[in-house]
Amino acid sequence: MVERADYVSPFSWRYGSAEMRALWSEVEKRRRWRRVWVALAEAQAAGGLVTAAQVDELAAHADAVDVARAQAIEAEIHHDLMAELRAFAEQCPSAGGVLHLGATSADIQDNAEATRQRDALDIVLGRLDGLLRAFAGGIERWADRACMGWTHLQPAEPTTVGYRLAVYAQDLLADEADLRRLRDSLRGKGLKGAVGTRASYAALLDGTDLTPAAMEDAVMARLGIDAFPVAGQVAPRAQERRLLDGLAGLAGTLYRFAFDVRLLQSPSIGEWSESFGERQVGSSAMPFKRNPIRAEKVDSLGRYVAALARVGWDNAAHSLLERTLDDSANRRAAIPDAFLAVDEMLITTQKLIDGLRIDEVAVEANLARYGAFAATERVLMALVRAGADRQVMHERIRAHSMAAWESVRGGGENPLVDRLAGDDVLTVYLPAERIRGLMDAAGYTGDAVERARALAGAIRAGRDG
Repeated sequence: MVERADYVSPFSWRYGSAEMRALWSEVEKRRRWRRVWVALAEAQAAGGLVTAAQVDELAAHADAVDVARAQAIEAEIHHDLMAELRAFAEQCPSAGGVLHLGATSADIQDNAEATRQRDALDIVLGRLDGLLRAFAGGIERWADRACMGWTHLQPAEPTTVGYRLAVYAQDLLADEADLRRLRDSLRGKGLKGAVGTRASYAALLDGTDLTPAAMEDAVMARLGIDAFPVAGQVAPRAQERRLLDGLAGLAGTLYRFAFDVRLLQSPSIGEWSESFGERQVGSSAMPFKRNPIRAEKVDSLGRYVAALARVGWDNAAHSLLERTLDDSANRRAAIPDAFLAVDEMLITTQKLIDGLRIDEVAVEANLARYGAFAATERVLMALVRAGADRQVMHERIRAHSMAAWESVRGGGENPLVDRLAGDDVLTVYLPAERIRGLMDAAGYTGDAVERARALAGAIRAGRDG
C-alpha cells in the first residue's frame, strides 16, 4: 500500500485482486475513453471527415494517458471527460482538432464503461469457475459422510456433508448462468448524441457516403460490443441495475455459505472450521480464540454488495426523461466497488473451501446425540409393516423420545436406542437387534449421496476434459 495522508479506499489496496483494481483504475478508464475516440475517428475517416494520418496520430497516443495533466485541466474547467479530451488533443497537434466530432460525453463514457463491465464479469466468471471446481471436489470427497441436518437451527434428520455442499454449489451454478447471460447481453450506448436521436451525426455526415447507423456499427465493431438500438443521452441504466442485481445474487450465495461455516464452527456444533495459520492471531484480548475471520469478511462484503444493488435500482428508476446527472457521482464508486467486493468474496471463499476442515469426531458425536430421534421414523414404518398398530407404536416411541431428549438436554448420552430395543411391546414385532439396526442414523440419508455426486459430475462435465 502506498502511504497517503488523505483517504484511500480499502478497495484500492486491501480488497480485490490487482487485476480487478487495474481494470477499474483511473488510467484504464481514460485509456478506454481514448479507444472510443480513436474508433470514432477511424469510422469518420470513411466519410472523409478525418484523414488516415490523423487517425494514425491518435492511435499512436491512445495509451499515453497523463492523469496529472488531465486533472490539472479539470481543476479549471470542472468536466473530467472534456479535460481528458483536451489532454489527448494536446498530445496530437495534427489530429486533436477532429476528436469528438458530433459526440456527447455519454457516447464516449457509456461505451467505454460497457467494455469494462464486460471484462470485469469475465474476471468474476473465471473465479467462479475455479470455485465451482473446488466445490465439486468437496462434494465428491464428503458425499458419503453422514452428518446431522438442522432446520430452524434445531437438529432435524441426517444429511451428508457432500450433499450440504451440493446445495451451495447448485446456487452457484445458477448465479454463474445469470452472470453469463448478463455478460453476453451487455451493450454500449452506441453513437447517438445528446438525446439519442443522432441529429448531430446526421448533420455532420450530411453529403458524405457514411450514414449515422453505419458509423455507429463501425465504431461498435472496433470496440467489440453491440449497441442498444434505442437510448436517450445515456445507455439505459436498467442494464446496470441488472448487473448489480446479478452481482448481489452471487454475493448472497457466497454470504450464505460463509454464514453456515460460521455457525458450524461455533463450539455448540463444532463440525466445520476454516483453516487457521500456526502464527495467526484470533483475538487481541483472548489468545485462545480461533475466529472465522475469512467467513466473516465474506459476509461483511456481501452486505455491502446487497446495498449497492439498491443504488442501481435508484439510478435506473430515477433516470428522468432523456437523462439526469444524479447517478454520475455514485456510479463512480458503486460499480467498481461491487466488482471489487465480489472479487474479494470469491477469492476468500476459494480459500474457505480449499482449507475447509471437517471434524469427523464432532460430526459423529452430533449424529449419535441427535440422529437417533430422526431414525425413529424408520422404526415406526417397520413396526407397522410387521403388523403393529401405528397409533399405539407412535405413542410409545414418542414417550421414549421425550424421555431421551431430557437426558440429552441434561448433558447425558442419548439412551433412545437402548430404550426402544428394550421395549417389550416393540420387540413383539421387531427383534431388538433389528431395532438397533434401524436406529443407525448414518444410513438414513435417502438418495442424497447419489444426487450430490450427480451434481458434482454436472459441474465437472462443463469444465474438465
